[in-house]
Amino acid sequence: MERRELLRLSVGTLLTGALGTAMSPVLAKYTAAGAEDMAASDRYNKERRVLATSFGRIAYIDRGMGDAVLLLHGFPLSSFQWRGAIDRLSSDRRCIAPDLMGLGYTEVAEDQSVAPAAQVDMIAALLDGLSIQTVDLIANDSGGAIAQLFMTKHRDKVRTALLTNCDVETNSPPAALLPVIDLARDDLYADLWLLPWLQHKDVARSAKGLGGMCYSDPMHPTDAAIEQYLRPLVATKERKALINRYAVSLARNPLQAIEARLRECTVPTRIVWGMADTIFSSNNPDYLYGVLPHMMGIRRLRNAKLFFPEEHPDIIAKEARELWEQSSPL
Repeated sequence: MERRELLRLSVGTLLTGALGTAMSPVLAKYTAAGAEDMAASDRYNKERRVLATSFGRIAYIDRGMGDAVLLLHGFPLSSFQWRGAIDRLSSDRRCIAPDLMGLGYTEVAEDQSVAPAAQVDMIAALLDGLSIQTVDLIANDSGGAIAQLFMTKHRDKVRTALLTNCDVETNSPPAALLPVIDLARDDLYADLWLLPWLQHKDVARSAKGLGGMCYSDPMHPTDAAIEQYLRPLVATKERKALINRYAVSLARNPLQAIEARLRECTVPTRIVWGMADTIFSSNNPDYLYGVLPHMMGIRRLRNAKLFFPEEHPDIIAKEARELWEQSSPL
């Protein structure tokens, strides 16, 4: 049997198993969180802006006034991941949350790389286009890898960095991502994972779906969030090919040999880490603590998984404000 067919059958088995356990009344009922996210999704669709660059038409949210905060989301999410944090921070900060190339509603230029290094250059172009000189970084998951590349390449543009569960040089890509990369190499990831999750949202929230793998609350991701994250990725054959290409771009460690540059990076950095994460190693925050010279501490959240910033925006806002206060010149 060919490798492609083996992959298809194995993923089909996972989906069947998830369908058998996903449809509990608890997961299926209408919730207040779901209603809030529907309203947030409507607002996002109205607020979303687009900046034309050489990298493509970059979709982003720009809300609030004051010093700029740049929020970098995870995979396969979009800037919608930061809706709660933006609600809490935009009263006195200008929150910039782009959809990274290959994800969300950003339209990528033909033949444009979507690898992390290219994302760094795109972000620099976006900030230049918005006349933003410096930012406070907040990042999660693959966005955290991009943040590390950005803060070492553009040190003068970064005031502080708040890093949550993400890649580090010694754990990128994580072993849990390898099946995704294998499927993407065979052009199957979008069709066999993302599309079924979009069509069967309770499966997406099941123990074997996006929710069980990356969220602690069984109500997450909500229907509205799944629509925001996955609908654009499978909208056309071209977008499916693009998200497969994005996943493959993560196969080669984007942080290879970054440690020496991190050791020279004086950006004040704080880490908030979900210790129930099964994607990234629980040793990653200690690695970063030992490498970055201007660490402002680590907060460990016992029951939080990879995408906890979406579930706990109050924590993100609190930790960010404390970092900014501690890092402000007297």
